[in-house]
Parts: sequence; structure tokens; C-alpha cells
Amino acid sequence: MSNNNQARPPARSISEVGHYPIDLTAPDSHTLVIKPGVGSLSIGPSQLGKKADLHVETDAPMDWTVFEPFATPAGSPWPRYLRYTGSDSGFFAWAQSRPIEEMSWEPILPADMAVDASQSTIHGLHIELDTSGGRLHLKLGKRLFRLGLSGDLSRVAVTGDMPSMLALSPHTSRRRDDPPLILPDLGELYQATSLTLHNAPMGQPISLECLSRFPSLESLSLWGSFCDLDKLAQLDQLTGLELRFMPDLEALPSLNTWPLLERFIAYNVEETAGKRLRQQMKARTKTRPWNDYASVSQLRKAEWWQTEYGRPFSSWPKRLSKLANEAYNTAQAAMAEASSLADAEAAITAFTQRFNALKGIETTEREDLGEAVWQLSQSVNQIGQPIAEEMAQGWFDAARDY
Repeated sequence: MSNNNQARPPARSISEVGHYPIDLTAPDSHTLVIKPGVGSLSIGPSQLGKKADLHVETDAPMDWTVFEPFATPAGSPWPRYLRYTGSDSGFFAWAQSRPIEEMSWEPILPADMAVDASQSTIHGLHIELDTSGGRLHLKLGKRLFRLGLSGDLSRVAVTGDMPSMLALSPHTSRRRDDPPLILPDLGELYQATSLTLHNAPMGQPISLECLSRFPSLESLSLWGSFCDLDKLAQLDQLTGLELRFMPDLEALPSLNTWPLLERFIAYNVEETAGKRLRQQMKARTKTRPWNDYASVSQLRKAEWWQTEYGRPFSSWPKRLSKLANEAYNTAQAAMAEASSLADAEAAITAFTQRFNALKGIETTEREDLGEAVWQLSQSVNQIGQPIAEEMAQGWFDAARDY
């Protein structure tokens, strides 16, 4: 039943859809909109626009208890999933009495902050750290099951009881030729028994040298671009290994390297290595059957990686991505025929101007287009050498209205 009238949340548990004034930062400061079937809530500054359900300045203190009257139709606490951008760590204290199923936090820290979350009941916690601001010192407790960290991992130090499941997504560049990223010292997080490492498929690789510091690792999931794959041979206690969206598996050890391996997934991997893994998987089955799931699927040729992930439009909405790739193809063909700087400038200018009248080009998309211009400047041409990055970016800035 829909209720579009604003009403003060009663003391009892409330799960009806509708509009409710809440005292989040001050009396009646916000209106909470409950929609059918929506179990998540996003809070952040106005710059986030529609990405945030409730706009709150990043340094504003909040009364997290205003959400306590709300519940799902099944009776569990609502919202089930919270996303917050800001500096108020009060939700950790709130979670001592009100469990949070999933919490995603992007802390805005002008200075170092210490947070004691050892008594908080949070099932899954994900923290996104940008490349600026203070350092977060986080003490965890036994109730946390899964921890995810992304961005600048050097900005966080974690102590206390370590969760069994750890997911890391460090910030890497889009340049495949950049030196491999070496993870910072993770301290007590090396106690994890299950690790997931995320990276973009076609960007700066992450070195797997760090794996020697995980003495208890039993399950490992890799997504994207990595190097030093031979270091995987050190993990002789692995029972589970997953490889996803990996364009380079040439240095991967044989499956026989891991005598305890019972679960193996290779999904969207380079074709030649994928065929080799299929043979190894079948050979292993003859001597010792797999007790868990084992599969090698979606083998990809080299050109697939370049068109699907080598360009910076892979995360764009389908309609915009299609337009961007069409414009890129046209510009790339023009660059291939360019025999002078004037020809190259015309190709990049035409590519840039294609997006001037297009809706949806915000900061992220502008950065993606800037990266595309860099790629075009380094592509094959008749001039005999790549275009200087500063020159290509100058053409880009002069032609764009976004």
C-alpha cells in the first residue's frame, strides 16, 4: 500500500512505503522515502546528486538512531544495506545495538581518525579510501565476517579480530606499461584465510609478491590484471582458486601445484591458457575427482580484451558506451591515416566534439574521455611517432564543452 503523505514515524516498527520526516541532522532535517522492494539507503553530500538518497554535508554529525523504527516487510531492520560518504563514524556505535547487514563507507578525513568497531555488529563492511586525507585506524571485533578495502590502501591500519574473508581493490592506473603495483604493508590483515584481489583487466598490473605474507590462505580469488603469477606456487594450502577476467595467465603454475585444491574456476580468461587449464582439469579428474565446483569457461581472444576492457568505456551505460566506441573507432581509423600533426589534431578534435551535445557527460565520463584521447594519441599513425600527451590533451581541452 502506497502512502505519499508525510507522517512522523511511530514508535512501532514501520515497513509501509511512504514519505517520513526524520531528525537526521536536525529536527525535520530530511524526508525519508520508502519505496517498494528497496532495501538499501545511500547518504552523502549534494555533489553525489541522485546517487545519494539523503544529502548530508560530509562533516555533519548524524543521529543514526532515526532509522530504528523502520523494518522490512519480513521484520528485519531497514535499511539492510547502507552506503555513506562522510566523516561521521557514529554508525559503528549505533551498530552495537542495531545490526547492519552491509555497510559501505567512503570516509572523508581531513585528519587521522581512530575508530573502535570491536563491539559493532556489522556482517559485511566495505571502506573506500581516496588518495587524499587522513589515515584511518580501525579496530575490529569478532562479529565482522567480511571486510573490503578499496582505493589507497596505505591510508588504513586495521587491528583487533580479523575477519576470515578479506577483499582488496587497490587503486591502479589505466596504463598497462606502468610498473606493477606493490601492495602496502597490511599488518594484521595477513591473517585472512580467504582473499579476493580486484583489479581492472587491462590496466596497471598488481604484483602477487604479497601473497607470501598470507601464511593461512586457503581460498584465493583474482580478478583482472596481475603479474608474478609464479608466486601462487607458494600457497600449498589452497583449497579454492578462482581466476576471472584475466588476459594474461602465461606464468600460472600447473593445477597440480596445489595438492589440496578442490574448487577451481577460470572465467573470462585468455584463450590459450584457458585451453591448457581445461586439459589440466580433466587430467586431474582422472586421478582425483574434484569434490567441489571446477570449471573453465568463456575463453577470450586478444582482440576481445582490447574492445571490451582496453577502452575506458566499459563501465558506461550501454547506450553511451555504444556511442563512445563508435566515435573511438572513427577516430582510430582517422589517426591511422594521419600523416601530420594537423591530421592528428583533426581526428582528436572530431572525437572530442562528438560528446559536446551528449547528456550524461559528468566528471567521471570526462576523465574517461581524456584517457581515450591519450590512447588515441599513442595509436598507430603515419607521422612515425606517438603524439605528445600534453599536446593531445590540449586539443581535447580546446574542443570540449563538458
